[in-house]
Amino acid sequence: MDAVLLALATVWGAATGLLIPRAAYRFAVEPEEPWRTACPAGHPLTGPARGWLGPARCTPCAAPAARVPEAPAPGTPASEAPTPESPESPEPRTTDTPTTPAYAPSTLAPLVTALVCVALAAATGARPELVGWLALAPVAVLLAVVDRRVHRLPDPLTLPLAAAAVLLLGGAALLPGHAGSWTSGLLGGLALGGFYLLLFLINPNGMGFGDVKLALALGVALGWYGWTVLFVGGFAGFLFGAAYGLALVLLRRAGRSTGIPFGPFMIGGALTGVLLGALAG
Repeated sequence: MDAVLLALATVWGAATGLLIPRAAYRFAVEPEEPWRTACPAGHPLTGPARGWLGPARCTPCAAPAARVPEAPAPGTPASEAPTPESPESPEPRTTDTPTTPAYAPSTLAPLVTALVCVALAAATGARPELVGWLALAPVAVLLAVVDRRVHRLPDPLTLPLAAAAVLLLGGAALLPGHAGSWTSGLLGGLALGGFYLLLFLINPNGMGFGDVKLALALGVALGWYGWTVLFVGGFAGFLFGAAYGLALVLLRRAGRSTGIPFGPFMIGGALTGVLLGALAG
C-alpha cells in the first residue's frame, strides 16, 4: 500500500508540475499589468480554463519546425532552377524555420512538485489530510515560482489557496483516521496571518501584503498539527530567508537593503513544519 501511495503521489506531482510553467509565465507580470494572454511569439494561449492549463509550449510553438525548399541562387534562370517535380533535379535542400518557445522547457517544476508530493505522502501516510496536502502542493510551488520571478504573490492564487486549505482540511476532519484539528488549523491561519499583518503595518517596505495573504493558508496547514508545528514552520521560513539573504551578502550579490522574494521561504518553512507534524502525528 505504501508503495502504491508513493507512486500515485509521484505521478500526481509530476503531472501537475508540467502545468506550472505556463501558469507561472502568465502570472509573472509586474503589478498593474494584465495577466499574459499570448506566448512570446504572439500566439494566443488557448486550452482548458481559458488557456491557464496547458503544456509548457503553446500549440503553434510546439509544432515541428517547417521545412521549405531553399530559394535558387540570384541570377539563376527560372528554366534552370531545379524543381521537385523534375526527375533530374537533385534532392531539394531545406532550411529550418525556427519557432519561438513560449517558455523554456524545464524539468525543474515537475521534479520539485513530484518530490514535494512524495515527501508529503511518505510522512502523512494514508490519512485523510494527505488529499489536502497533495491538492495544495502544486499551487504552493506555482506561487514560489512566480514570487521568485517578479517578487509578487497574486491574489488569484493566495486567496483561493487559503479557502482551499480550510475546505480540504475541514473535509479531512470529518473522516476517521485524521491526525489534526480543523479548529486549531483555523486559529493557526488567523494567528500567522495576523502576525504577518503586524509586520506589514510596522514595515510595509520590508513585508509585502501578498505575504500576509499567503500566511493565512500556511497558518491553516501548520495549525492543523498544533501550535508547536505552527511555531516551527513559521520560524523556519524566517530562518531560511535570513540564511539566503546572508549568503547573497557574503557573496556580494546583494546589499543589506536588497529585497528578496520571501514567499518561497515561507512555503519551504511551512513544508518543513507540515512534514514534522505529519511524522509526529
